[in-house]
Amino acid sequence: MLINRNVCESDLKNEICNGLDRLGIQQGDTLLVHSSLKSLSYERIDADLVLEALLGFLTKQGTLLMPSLSYITVNSSAPNFLLNGTPSCVGALTEAFRAFQGTVRSLHPTHSVCANGKYAYELTEAHFKDTTPVGPNSPFSLLPNYDGKILFIGCGITPNTSMHGVEEAVSTPYLMNKEKTRFILRDRNGKTSEVHHYTHDFKGYVQRYDRIIDYLEESDYKEGNIMEARSCVINSKSLWIKGSQTLKINPYTFVDRI
Repeated sequence: MLINRNVCESDLKNEICNGLDRLGIQQGDTLLVHSSLKSLSYERIDADLVLEALLGFLTKQGTLLMPSLSYITVNSSAPNFLLNGTPSCVGALTEAFRAFQGTVRSLHPTHSVCANGKYAYELTEAHFKDTTPVGPNSPFSLLPNYDGKILFIGCGITPNTSMHGVEEAVSTPYLMNKEKTRFILRDRNGKTSEVHHYTHDFKGYVQRYDRIIDYLEESDYKEGNIMEARSCVINSKSLWIKGSQTLKINPYTFVDRI
């Protein structure tokens, strides 16, 4: 049963904001969120309400980011990516955020990112320059430059796209397809362009990004609950530094062969 927004909106927003506060997230933060919307409550909860709570907590001085990945539907067989139309394939909250007022999206066929707030344009505007999913111009890669934090709401820490950027920077041997894939991009103004990008290939491996916790200091992350959702926030700069150091020693640390 859908929760009545008119009756419960304030209480629900307060619960979300209290959870953010307990995790050490602050007003003005630059926050990248991975999420499971249904994990927040045993009853259905409106996605826009959650977004309003997150943005309201961060204030206009903060920036909220979410992945809006499309690698499931945009591929070599279906190469068209529409900035204003291709849906996100990584959860209901990310798809709601894509359509939320004031949100902008980076131009990338498989690993776009949506952002809303102070640094939204700065973080998303250059992603089109990359020819890999999480290259140096990706918002995932730029996040540490903004003292960003990565928040996982009810989804565990394995779906951590930033770790792909770490893998790309270190050039792990299992990550990339050797040949580029052709894509057709349509930007927000309807202009189309043809690009050729390398894509990820994890055939024969399973991702184990949950192991990053073993290489972080206690001060680098914090765990707690947001409503019913078990959550974790990680300092992005620490993740990149310590993830890179670990992969340089053993490039297979965060994957298992299958």
